[in-house]
Amino acid sequence: MQYRWIKDSFNYDGTQLRSLYAYLEHGLLGDSVVAWAGPCQIDFQHMVDGEDLLAQSPITGDRMLHFIVEKFDCPLWGAVALQRLMASLCQDLVAEMGLVDKGCRDLRREGDDLYLGENKLSISIATQSPVSSLIHFAVNLTNEGTPVPTLCLQDLGVQGESEFAEKLMDRLCQEVESITQATRKVKWVR
Repeated sequence: MQYRWIKDSFNYDGTQLRSLYAYLEHGLLGDSVVAWAGPCQIDFQHMVDGEDLLAQSPITGDRMLHFIVEKFDCPLWGAVALQRLMASLCQDLVAEMGLVDKGCRDLRREGDDLYLGENKLSISIATQSPVSSLIHFAVNLTNEGTPVPTLCLQDLGVQGESEFAEKLMDRLCQEVESITQATRKVKWVR
């Protein structure tokens, strides 16, 4: 799996959650993860989560750290597991990079979301295209423009959005490689 930090800031609107996005827009062919910082404004026509669509819940934020993961030869069940692994890796990284007195170690994962108390740090969705599974995962860089109570990386004492993004992408890629290796070292049973 390859990864790339994109220096340009742009809006995540849901259209980036599509097959071959990293390849056609950023030159990464195959399993990949790309990240950038920018606003989030998802129109209902591009919203993937049926629960949010039924509730007509807006998904917005003035500045978030966005990740798009694409994994080929992966069923949706596996993508949801990978999505939750990414949330756990993010939780671990916040605990390492954040400040204890800001509550970074009290962050908890519920499914694919991260919370401190009732304040939400992340958003995420996993879906499939005809050729791959896709994940959008994002963490707040500010609490402005969000429709629910939130917290952001700065609230937890985490500095350096590009450093945080690169570390999280690197850890995700290492886990995917380790999982792949684990599937190749076992023999079948009768």
